[in-house]
Amino acid sequence: MKSLQCISVLVSASLGASALGAQSGNYPPLSQYLMPRDAEIALARSAAPAGISDRATIKVLTTSGYEVASEGDNGAVCLVMRGFSAPTDTPAQFRDLVYDPDVRAPICFTAPAAKTAMPYYELRTRLALEGKGPDQIAQGVQVAYDKGQLPHRDAVTFAYMWSAHQHLGPPGAWHPHMMVFAPKYDNAMVGGFAFGSPLPQLSDDAGTPFAVVVIPVDDKLAITPQPR
Repeated sequence: MKSLQCISVLVSASLGASALGAQSGNYPPLSQYLMPRDAEIALARSAAPAGISDRATIKVLTTSGYEVASEGDNGAVCLVMRGFSAPTDTPAQFRDLVYDPDVRAPICFTAPAAKTAMPYYELRTRLALEGKGPDQIAQGVQVAYDKGQLPHRDAVTFAYMWSAHQHLGPPGAWHPHMMVFAPKYDNAMVGGFAFGSPLPQLSDDAGTPFAVVVIPVDDKLAITPQPR
């Protein structure tokens, strides 16, 4: 039953996002995507256990993209992704999440992922801020990757998404989970489990350099943001 509820949540998210994009095809005002600085820093830190996030670099979204708000010393980088970070290729219905200003996806890239995976999400964000839609973002990302303007992904890397306050689209949260950036993976390679189930699964861009495997963890590990 819990598995079916998770699938229902993700299907609802995709339908809500698709409806939003279909209605307008245009971005809402940028102000709707922005957050108060201190609240965004606290939310970003909640993506990972304190042993990582307390020493991580924290970035916040500005009108020109992500900027460093606090410099860390462990190589990890925490930030709050918006809908701009939706899948580039598949599942297709999630690509319209770029138009949803309510998405808040706290993530903490470990040091290796900060070097190879994070630039991909930052580029997606810059392209969206330029007004480019899902198709143009996908094209821009692929061109940048092919030209070597994005780091090539030659190994598996990891990020944490453990925040209790993640909002991944209507109606909101999912399990705290690990993001595994696994180039060229498909779902069969991690067990073939159903999309949205509380089991390891390929969530984004199967078979591409941008493929993402998600591994849910115990819900009790979810982290509540703590303002400082």
